[in-house]
Amino acid sequence: MSTAFDPLDLPTMHLPNRIAMAPLTRRRAYGPGLSATDLIAEYYEQRATAGLIVAEAMQPEPVGQGYTDTPGLHDEAQAASWRPVTARVHAAGGRIVAQLMHAGRNSHPELLGGGLHPLAPSAVAAEGRVRIHGGEPAVRKSYPVPRALPVEDVERTIARFADSAALALTAGFDGVELHGAYCYLIQQFLSSNANLRTDRYGGDLAGRRRFVLELVDAVAARIGAGRLALRLSPGCTAFGLVEDDVDELYRGLVDQLPRDLGYLHLFEWPGHRDLTVELRRRWPGTLVLNPHAAWTDFPTGPDALRVVDEGLADVVAFGTHFISNPDLVERLRVGAPLAPADDSTFYRGDARGYTDYPTLAAGRTVGSG
Repeated sequence: MSTAFDPLDLPTMHLPNRIAMAPLTRRRAYGPGLSATDLIAEYYEQRATAGLIVAEAMQPEPVGQGYTDTPGLHDEAQAASWRPVTARVHAAGGRIVAQLMHAGRNSHPELLGGGLHPLAPSAVAAEGRVRIHGGEPAVRKSYPVPRALPVEDVERTIARFADSAALALTAGFDGVELHGAYCYLIQQFLSSNANLRTDRYGGDLAGRRRFVLELVDAVAARIGAGRLALRLSPGCTAFGLVEDDVDELYRGLVDQLPRDLGYLHLFEWPGHRDLTVELRRRWPGTLVLNPHAAWTDFPTGPDALRVVDEGLADVVAFGTHFISNPDLVERLRVGAPLAPADDSTFYRGDARGYTDYPTLAAGRTVGSG
């Protein structure tokens, strides 16, 4: 039986352990045009002992932005800004993939600027409010009704994802993860209340799955299936999203995914452990799991290591604890206490709560910056 500290070979990567750093939006893309900075490079370099780093979500086109100060990955200048990041991670012995996230309806024209308006499967507004600029005091507005994507723009959006994935490889990333979780654009197409389409991208379960399957095929054709992964969160209800027939929806989706993907990543929504078990049974490749059998399982803690021990997953992903424990793998290995995270510094800000968390070694901060 494998443990979380055993190595694992993916189609294009060798992982020295099975502990992944989950994608964590930190909103510090302060470089020109929402590009990466030296501070971002230091942050990821510090966490390079993770078996795999899934970098923060990056929008594959300007209209895909959902929050202030999140990085874009849709032009060469943005890709160039990430080369020092990936180089420092690799020099420190790490592996890092880019996560591509299109917010879909979860955005606002005043955040996007340039006359852009949020796009979605259907003209149905998300629940909640969004910060529309990075200045102080914070100003938040309700999500507007998005513009429904015509078929030709669905195809264009898929092409933008593929272009962005290709840029990720030029930036030195080891692969790409598509963010099909947490109720952003990909999951909006899977939804029964955000997707009211009657064309081939909506209607029955097959129609609701079509966008993600065509997207995966297009990106895999561009960068190779072995360098591509997909993240899903079956049953997630953020932003007012609903998925009718969630078990059947995702069983069919996983059955239709290319079997040679780099990995499948599940962000487990509480109350769906039986579905997690079933998807594990159906998926023949590597499964990465950010486990939350119940609401008390946030944030994912040391007890989650057992999902690898028990065979529920091949890799276990930790989120919050990687923020405050840059040497999380070693702390878990020796059973050391975990430093608590300061949630007031999760988003935006400077080095505080970002690169100044100490390691066990003499209480010093890791990294060279």
